[in-house]
Amino acid sequence: MLDLTRLRVLATVAKHGSVTTAAEVLHYAQPSVSHHLARLEEETGAKLVQRVGRGIRLTDAGRLLADRATEILGRLDAAEAELAAHVGLREGRVRLAAFPSALGTFVPAAAAILAEKHPRLQLSFLEAEPPEALQMLRAGNVDVAVVFQHDLAAADDEGEHGIRLTRLLTEPVYLVVPKGQRRGTDLAAYAKERWIAGCERCRRHLLAQCALAGFTPQIAFTTDDYIAVQALVAAGLGVTTLPELALLSARHPGLITRALPGAERYVLAATYGQPPDPPATVALLDALAVSARRRGRPASRDR
Repeated sequence: MLDLTRLRVLATVAKHGSVTTAAEVLHYAQPSVSHHLARLEEETGAKLVQRVGRGIRLTDAGRLLADRATEILGRLDAAEAELAAHVGLREGRVRLAAFPSALGTFVPAAAAILAEKHPRLQLSFLEAEPPEALQMLRAGNVDVAVVFQHDLAAADDEGEHGIRLTRLLTEPVYLVVPKGQRRGTDLAAYAKERWIAGCERCRRHLLAQCALAGFTPQIAFTTDDYIAVQALVAAGLGVTTLPELALLSARHPGLITRALPGAERYVLAATYGQPPDPPATVALLDALAVSARRRGRPASRDR
């Protein structure tokens, strides 16, 4: 049985890259940290750290165990928080990670719903793209992750790793071009244009859509910032596709947007582990579902 204290020491050393810093963070003497690492190597039978000059670095085995230790400790911390809320030792809390356009649209409304129904429940949220949000969820750093997928089969794959997904909404994807361009929604008509790509998931979807239209797009710019994407398009530097939430969050006046037939993005709420979820998590999921249903919709604009 691995000792949790030693796992926490290893995870802290991995996070800060220094025995000295780990000792300061954990309020241990430096020799104590080194002792815990040595004992952990004895317990596992693996070399976990190696000396490099005056410092140390983790071996491959050390990095593997440190990653698992972070997940285990995160889940334990989350369990303690949930249990404390259940028995009334302190106020309940719930933590959310969401991608930028969700934070700019329906997530604040969900927070308002939650505050109205559960005024003593503490909600914290932070911005993260889906891969990072799911990593934080598995590590126990957040209770709910709002993510997206363009392919439900890919979403099912995520569910095979302990992630449970609840669909919040299905949003259309729009072709976004500068004012003055009027070539319809046939992507093949834009085959010779420069294109602007977003995050890795959005980029894959763009490439797939262009492949269906019979061409490979020339990617001139790549940015996750949907406001910057719109500014680049309005300046005539390229064309792109954007999902509904990105256009609800902010809309540049120098654009034409048209919904692409058959192009959709699925927005999902992800939780981790076996049901039932803690009451605070259930309350947040309910608020997200209500807020997502109430969102507005940007009309296609040709002027």
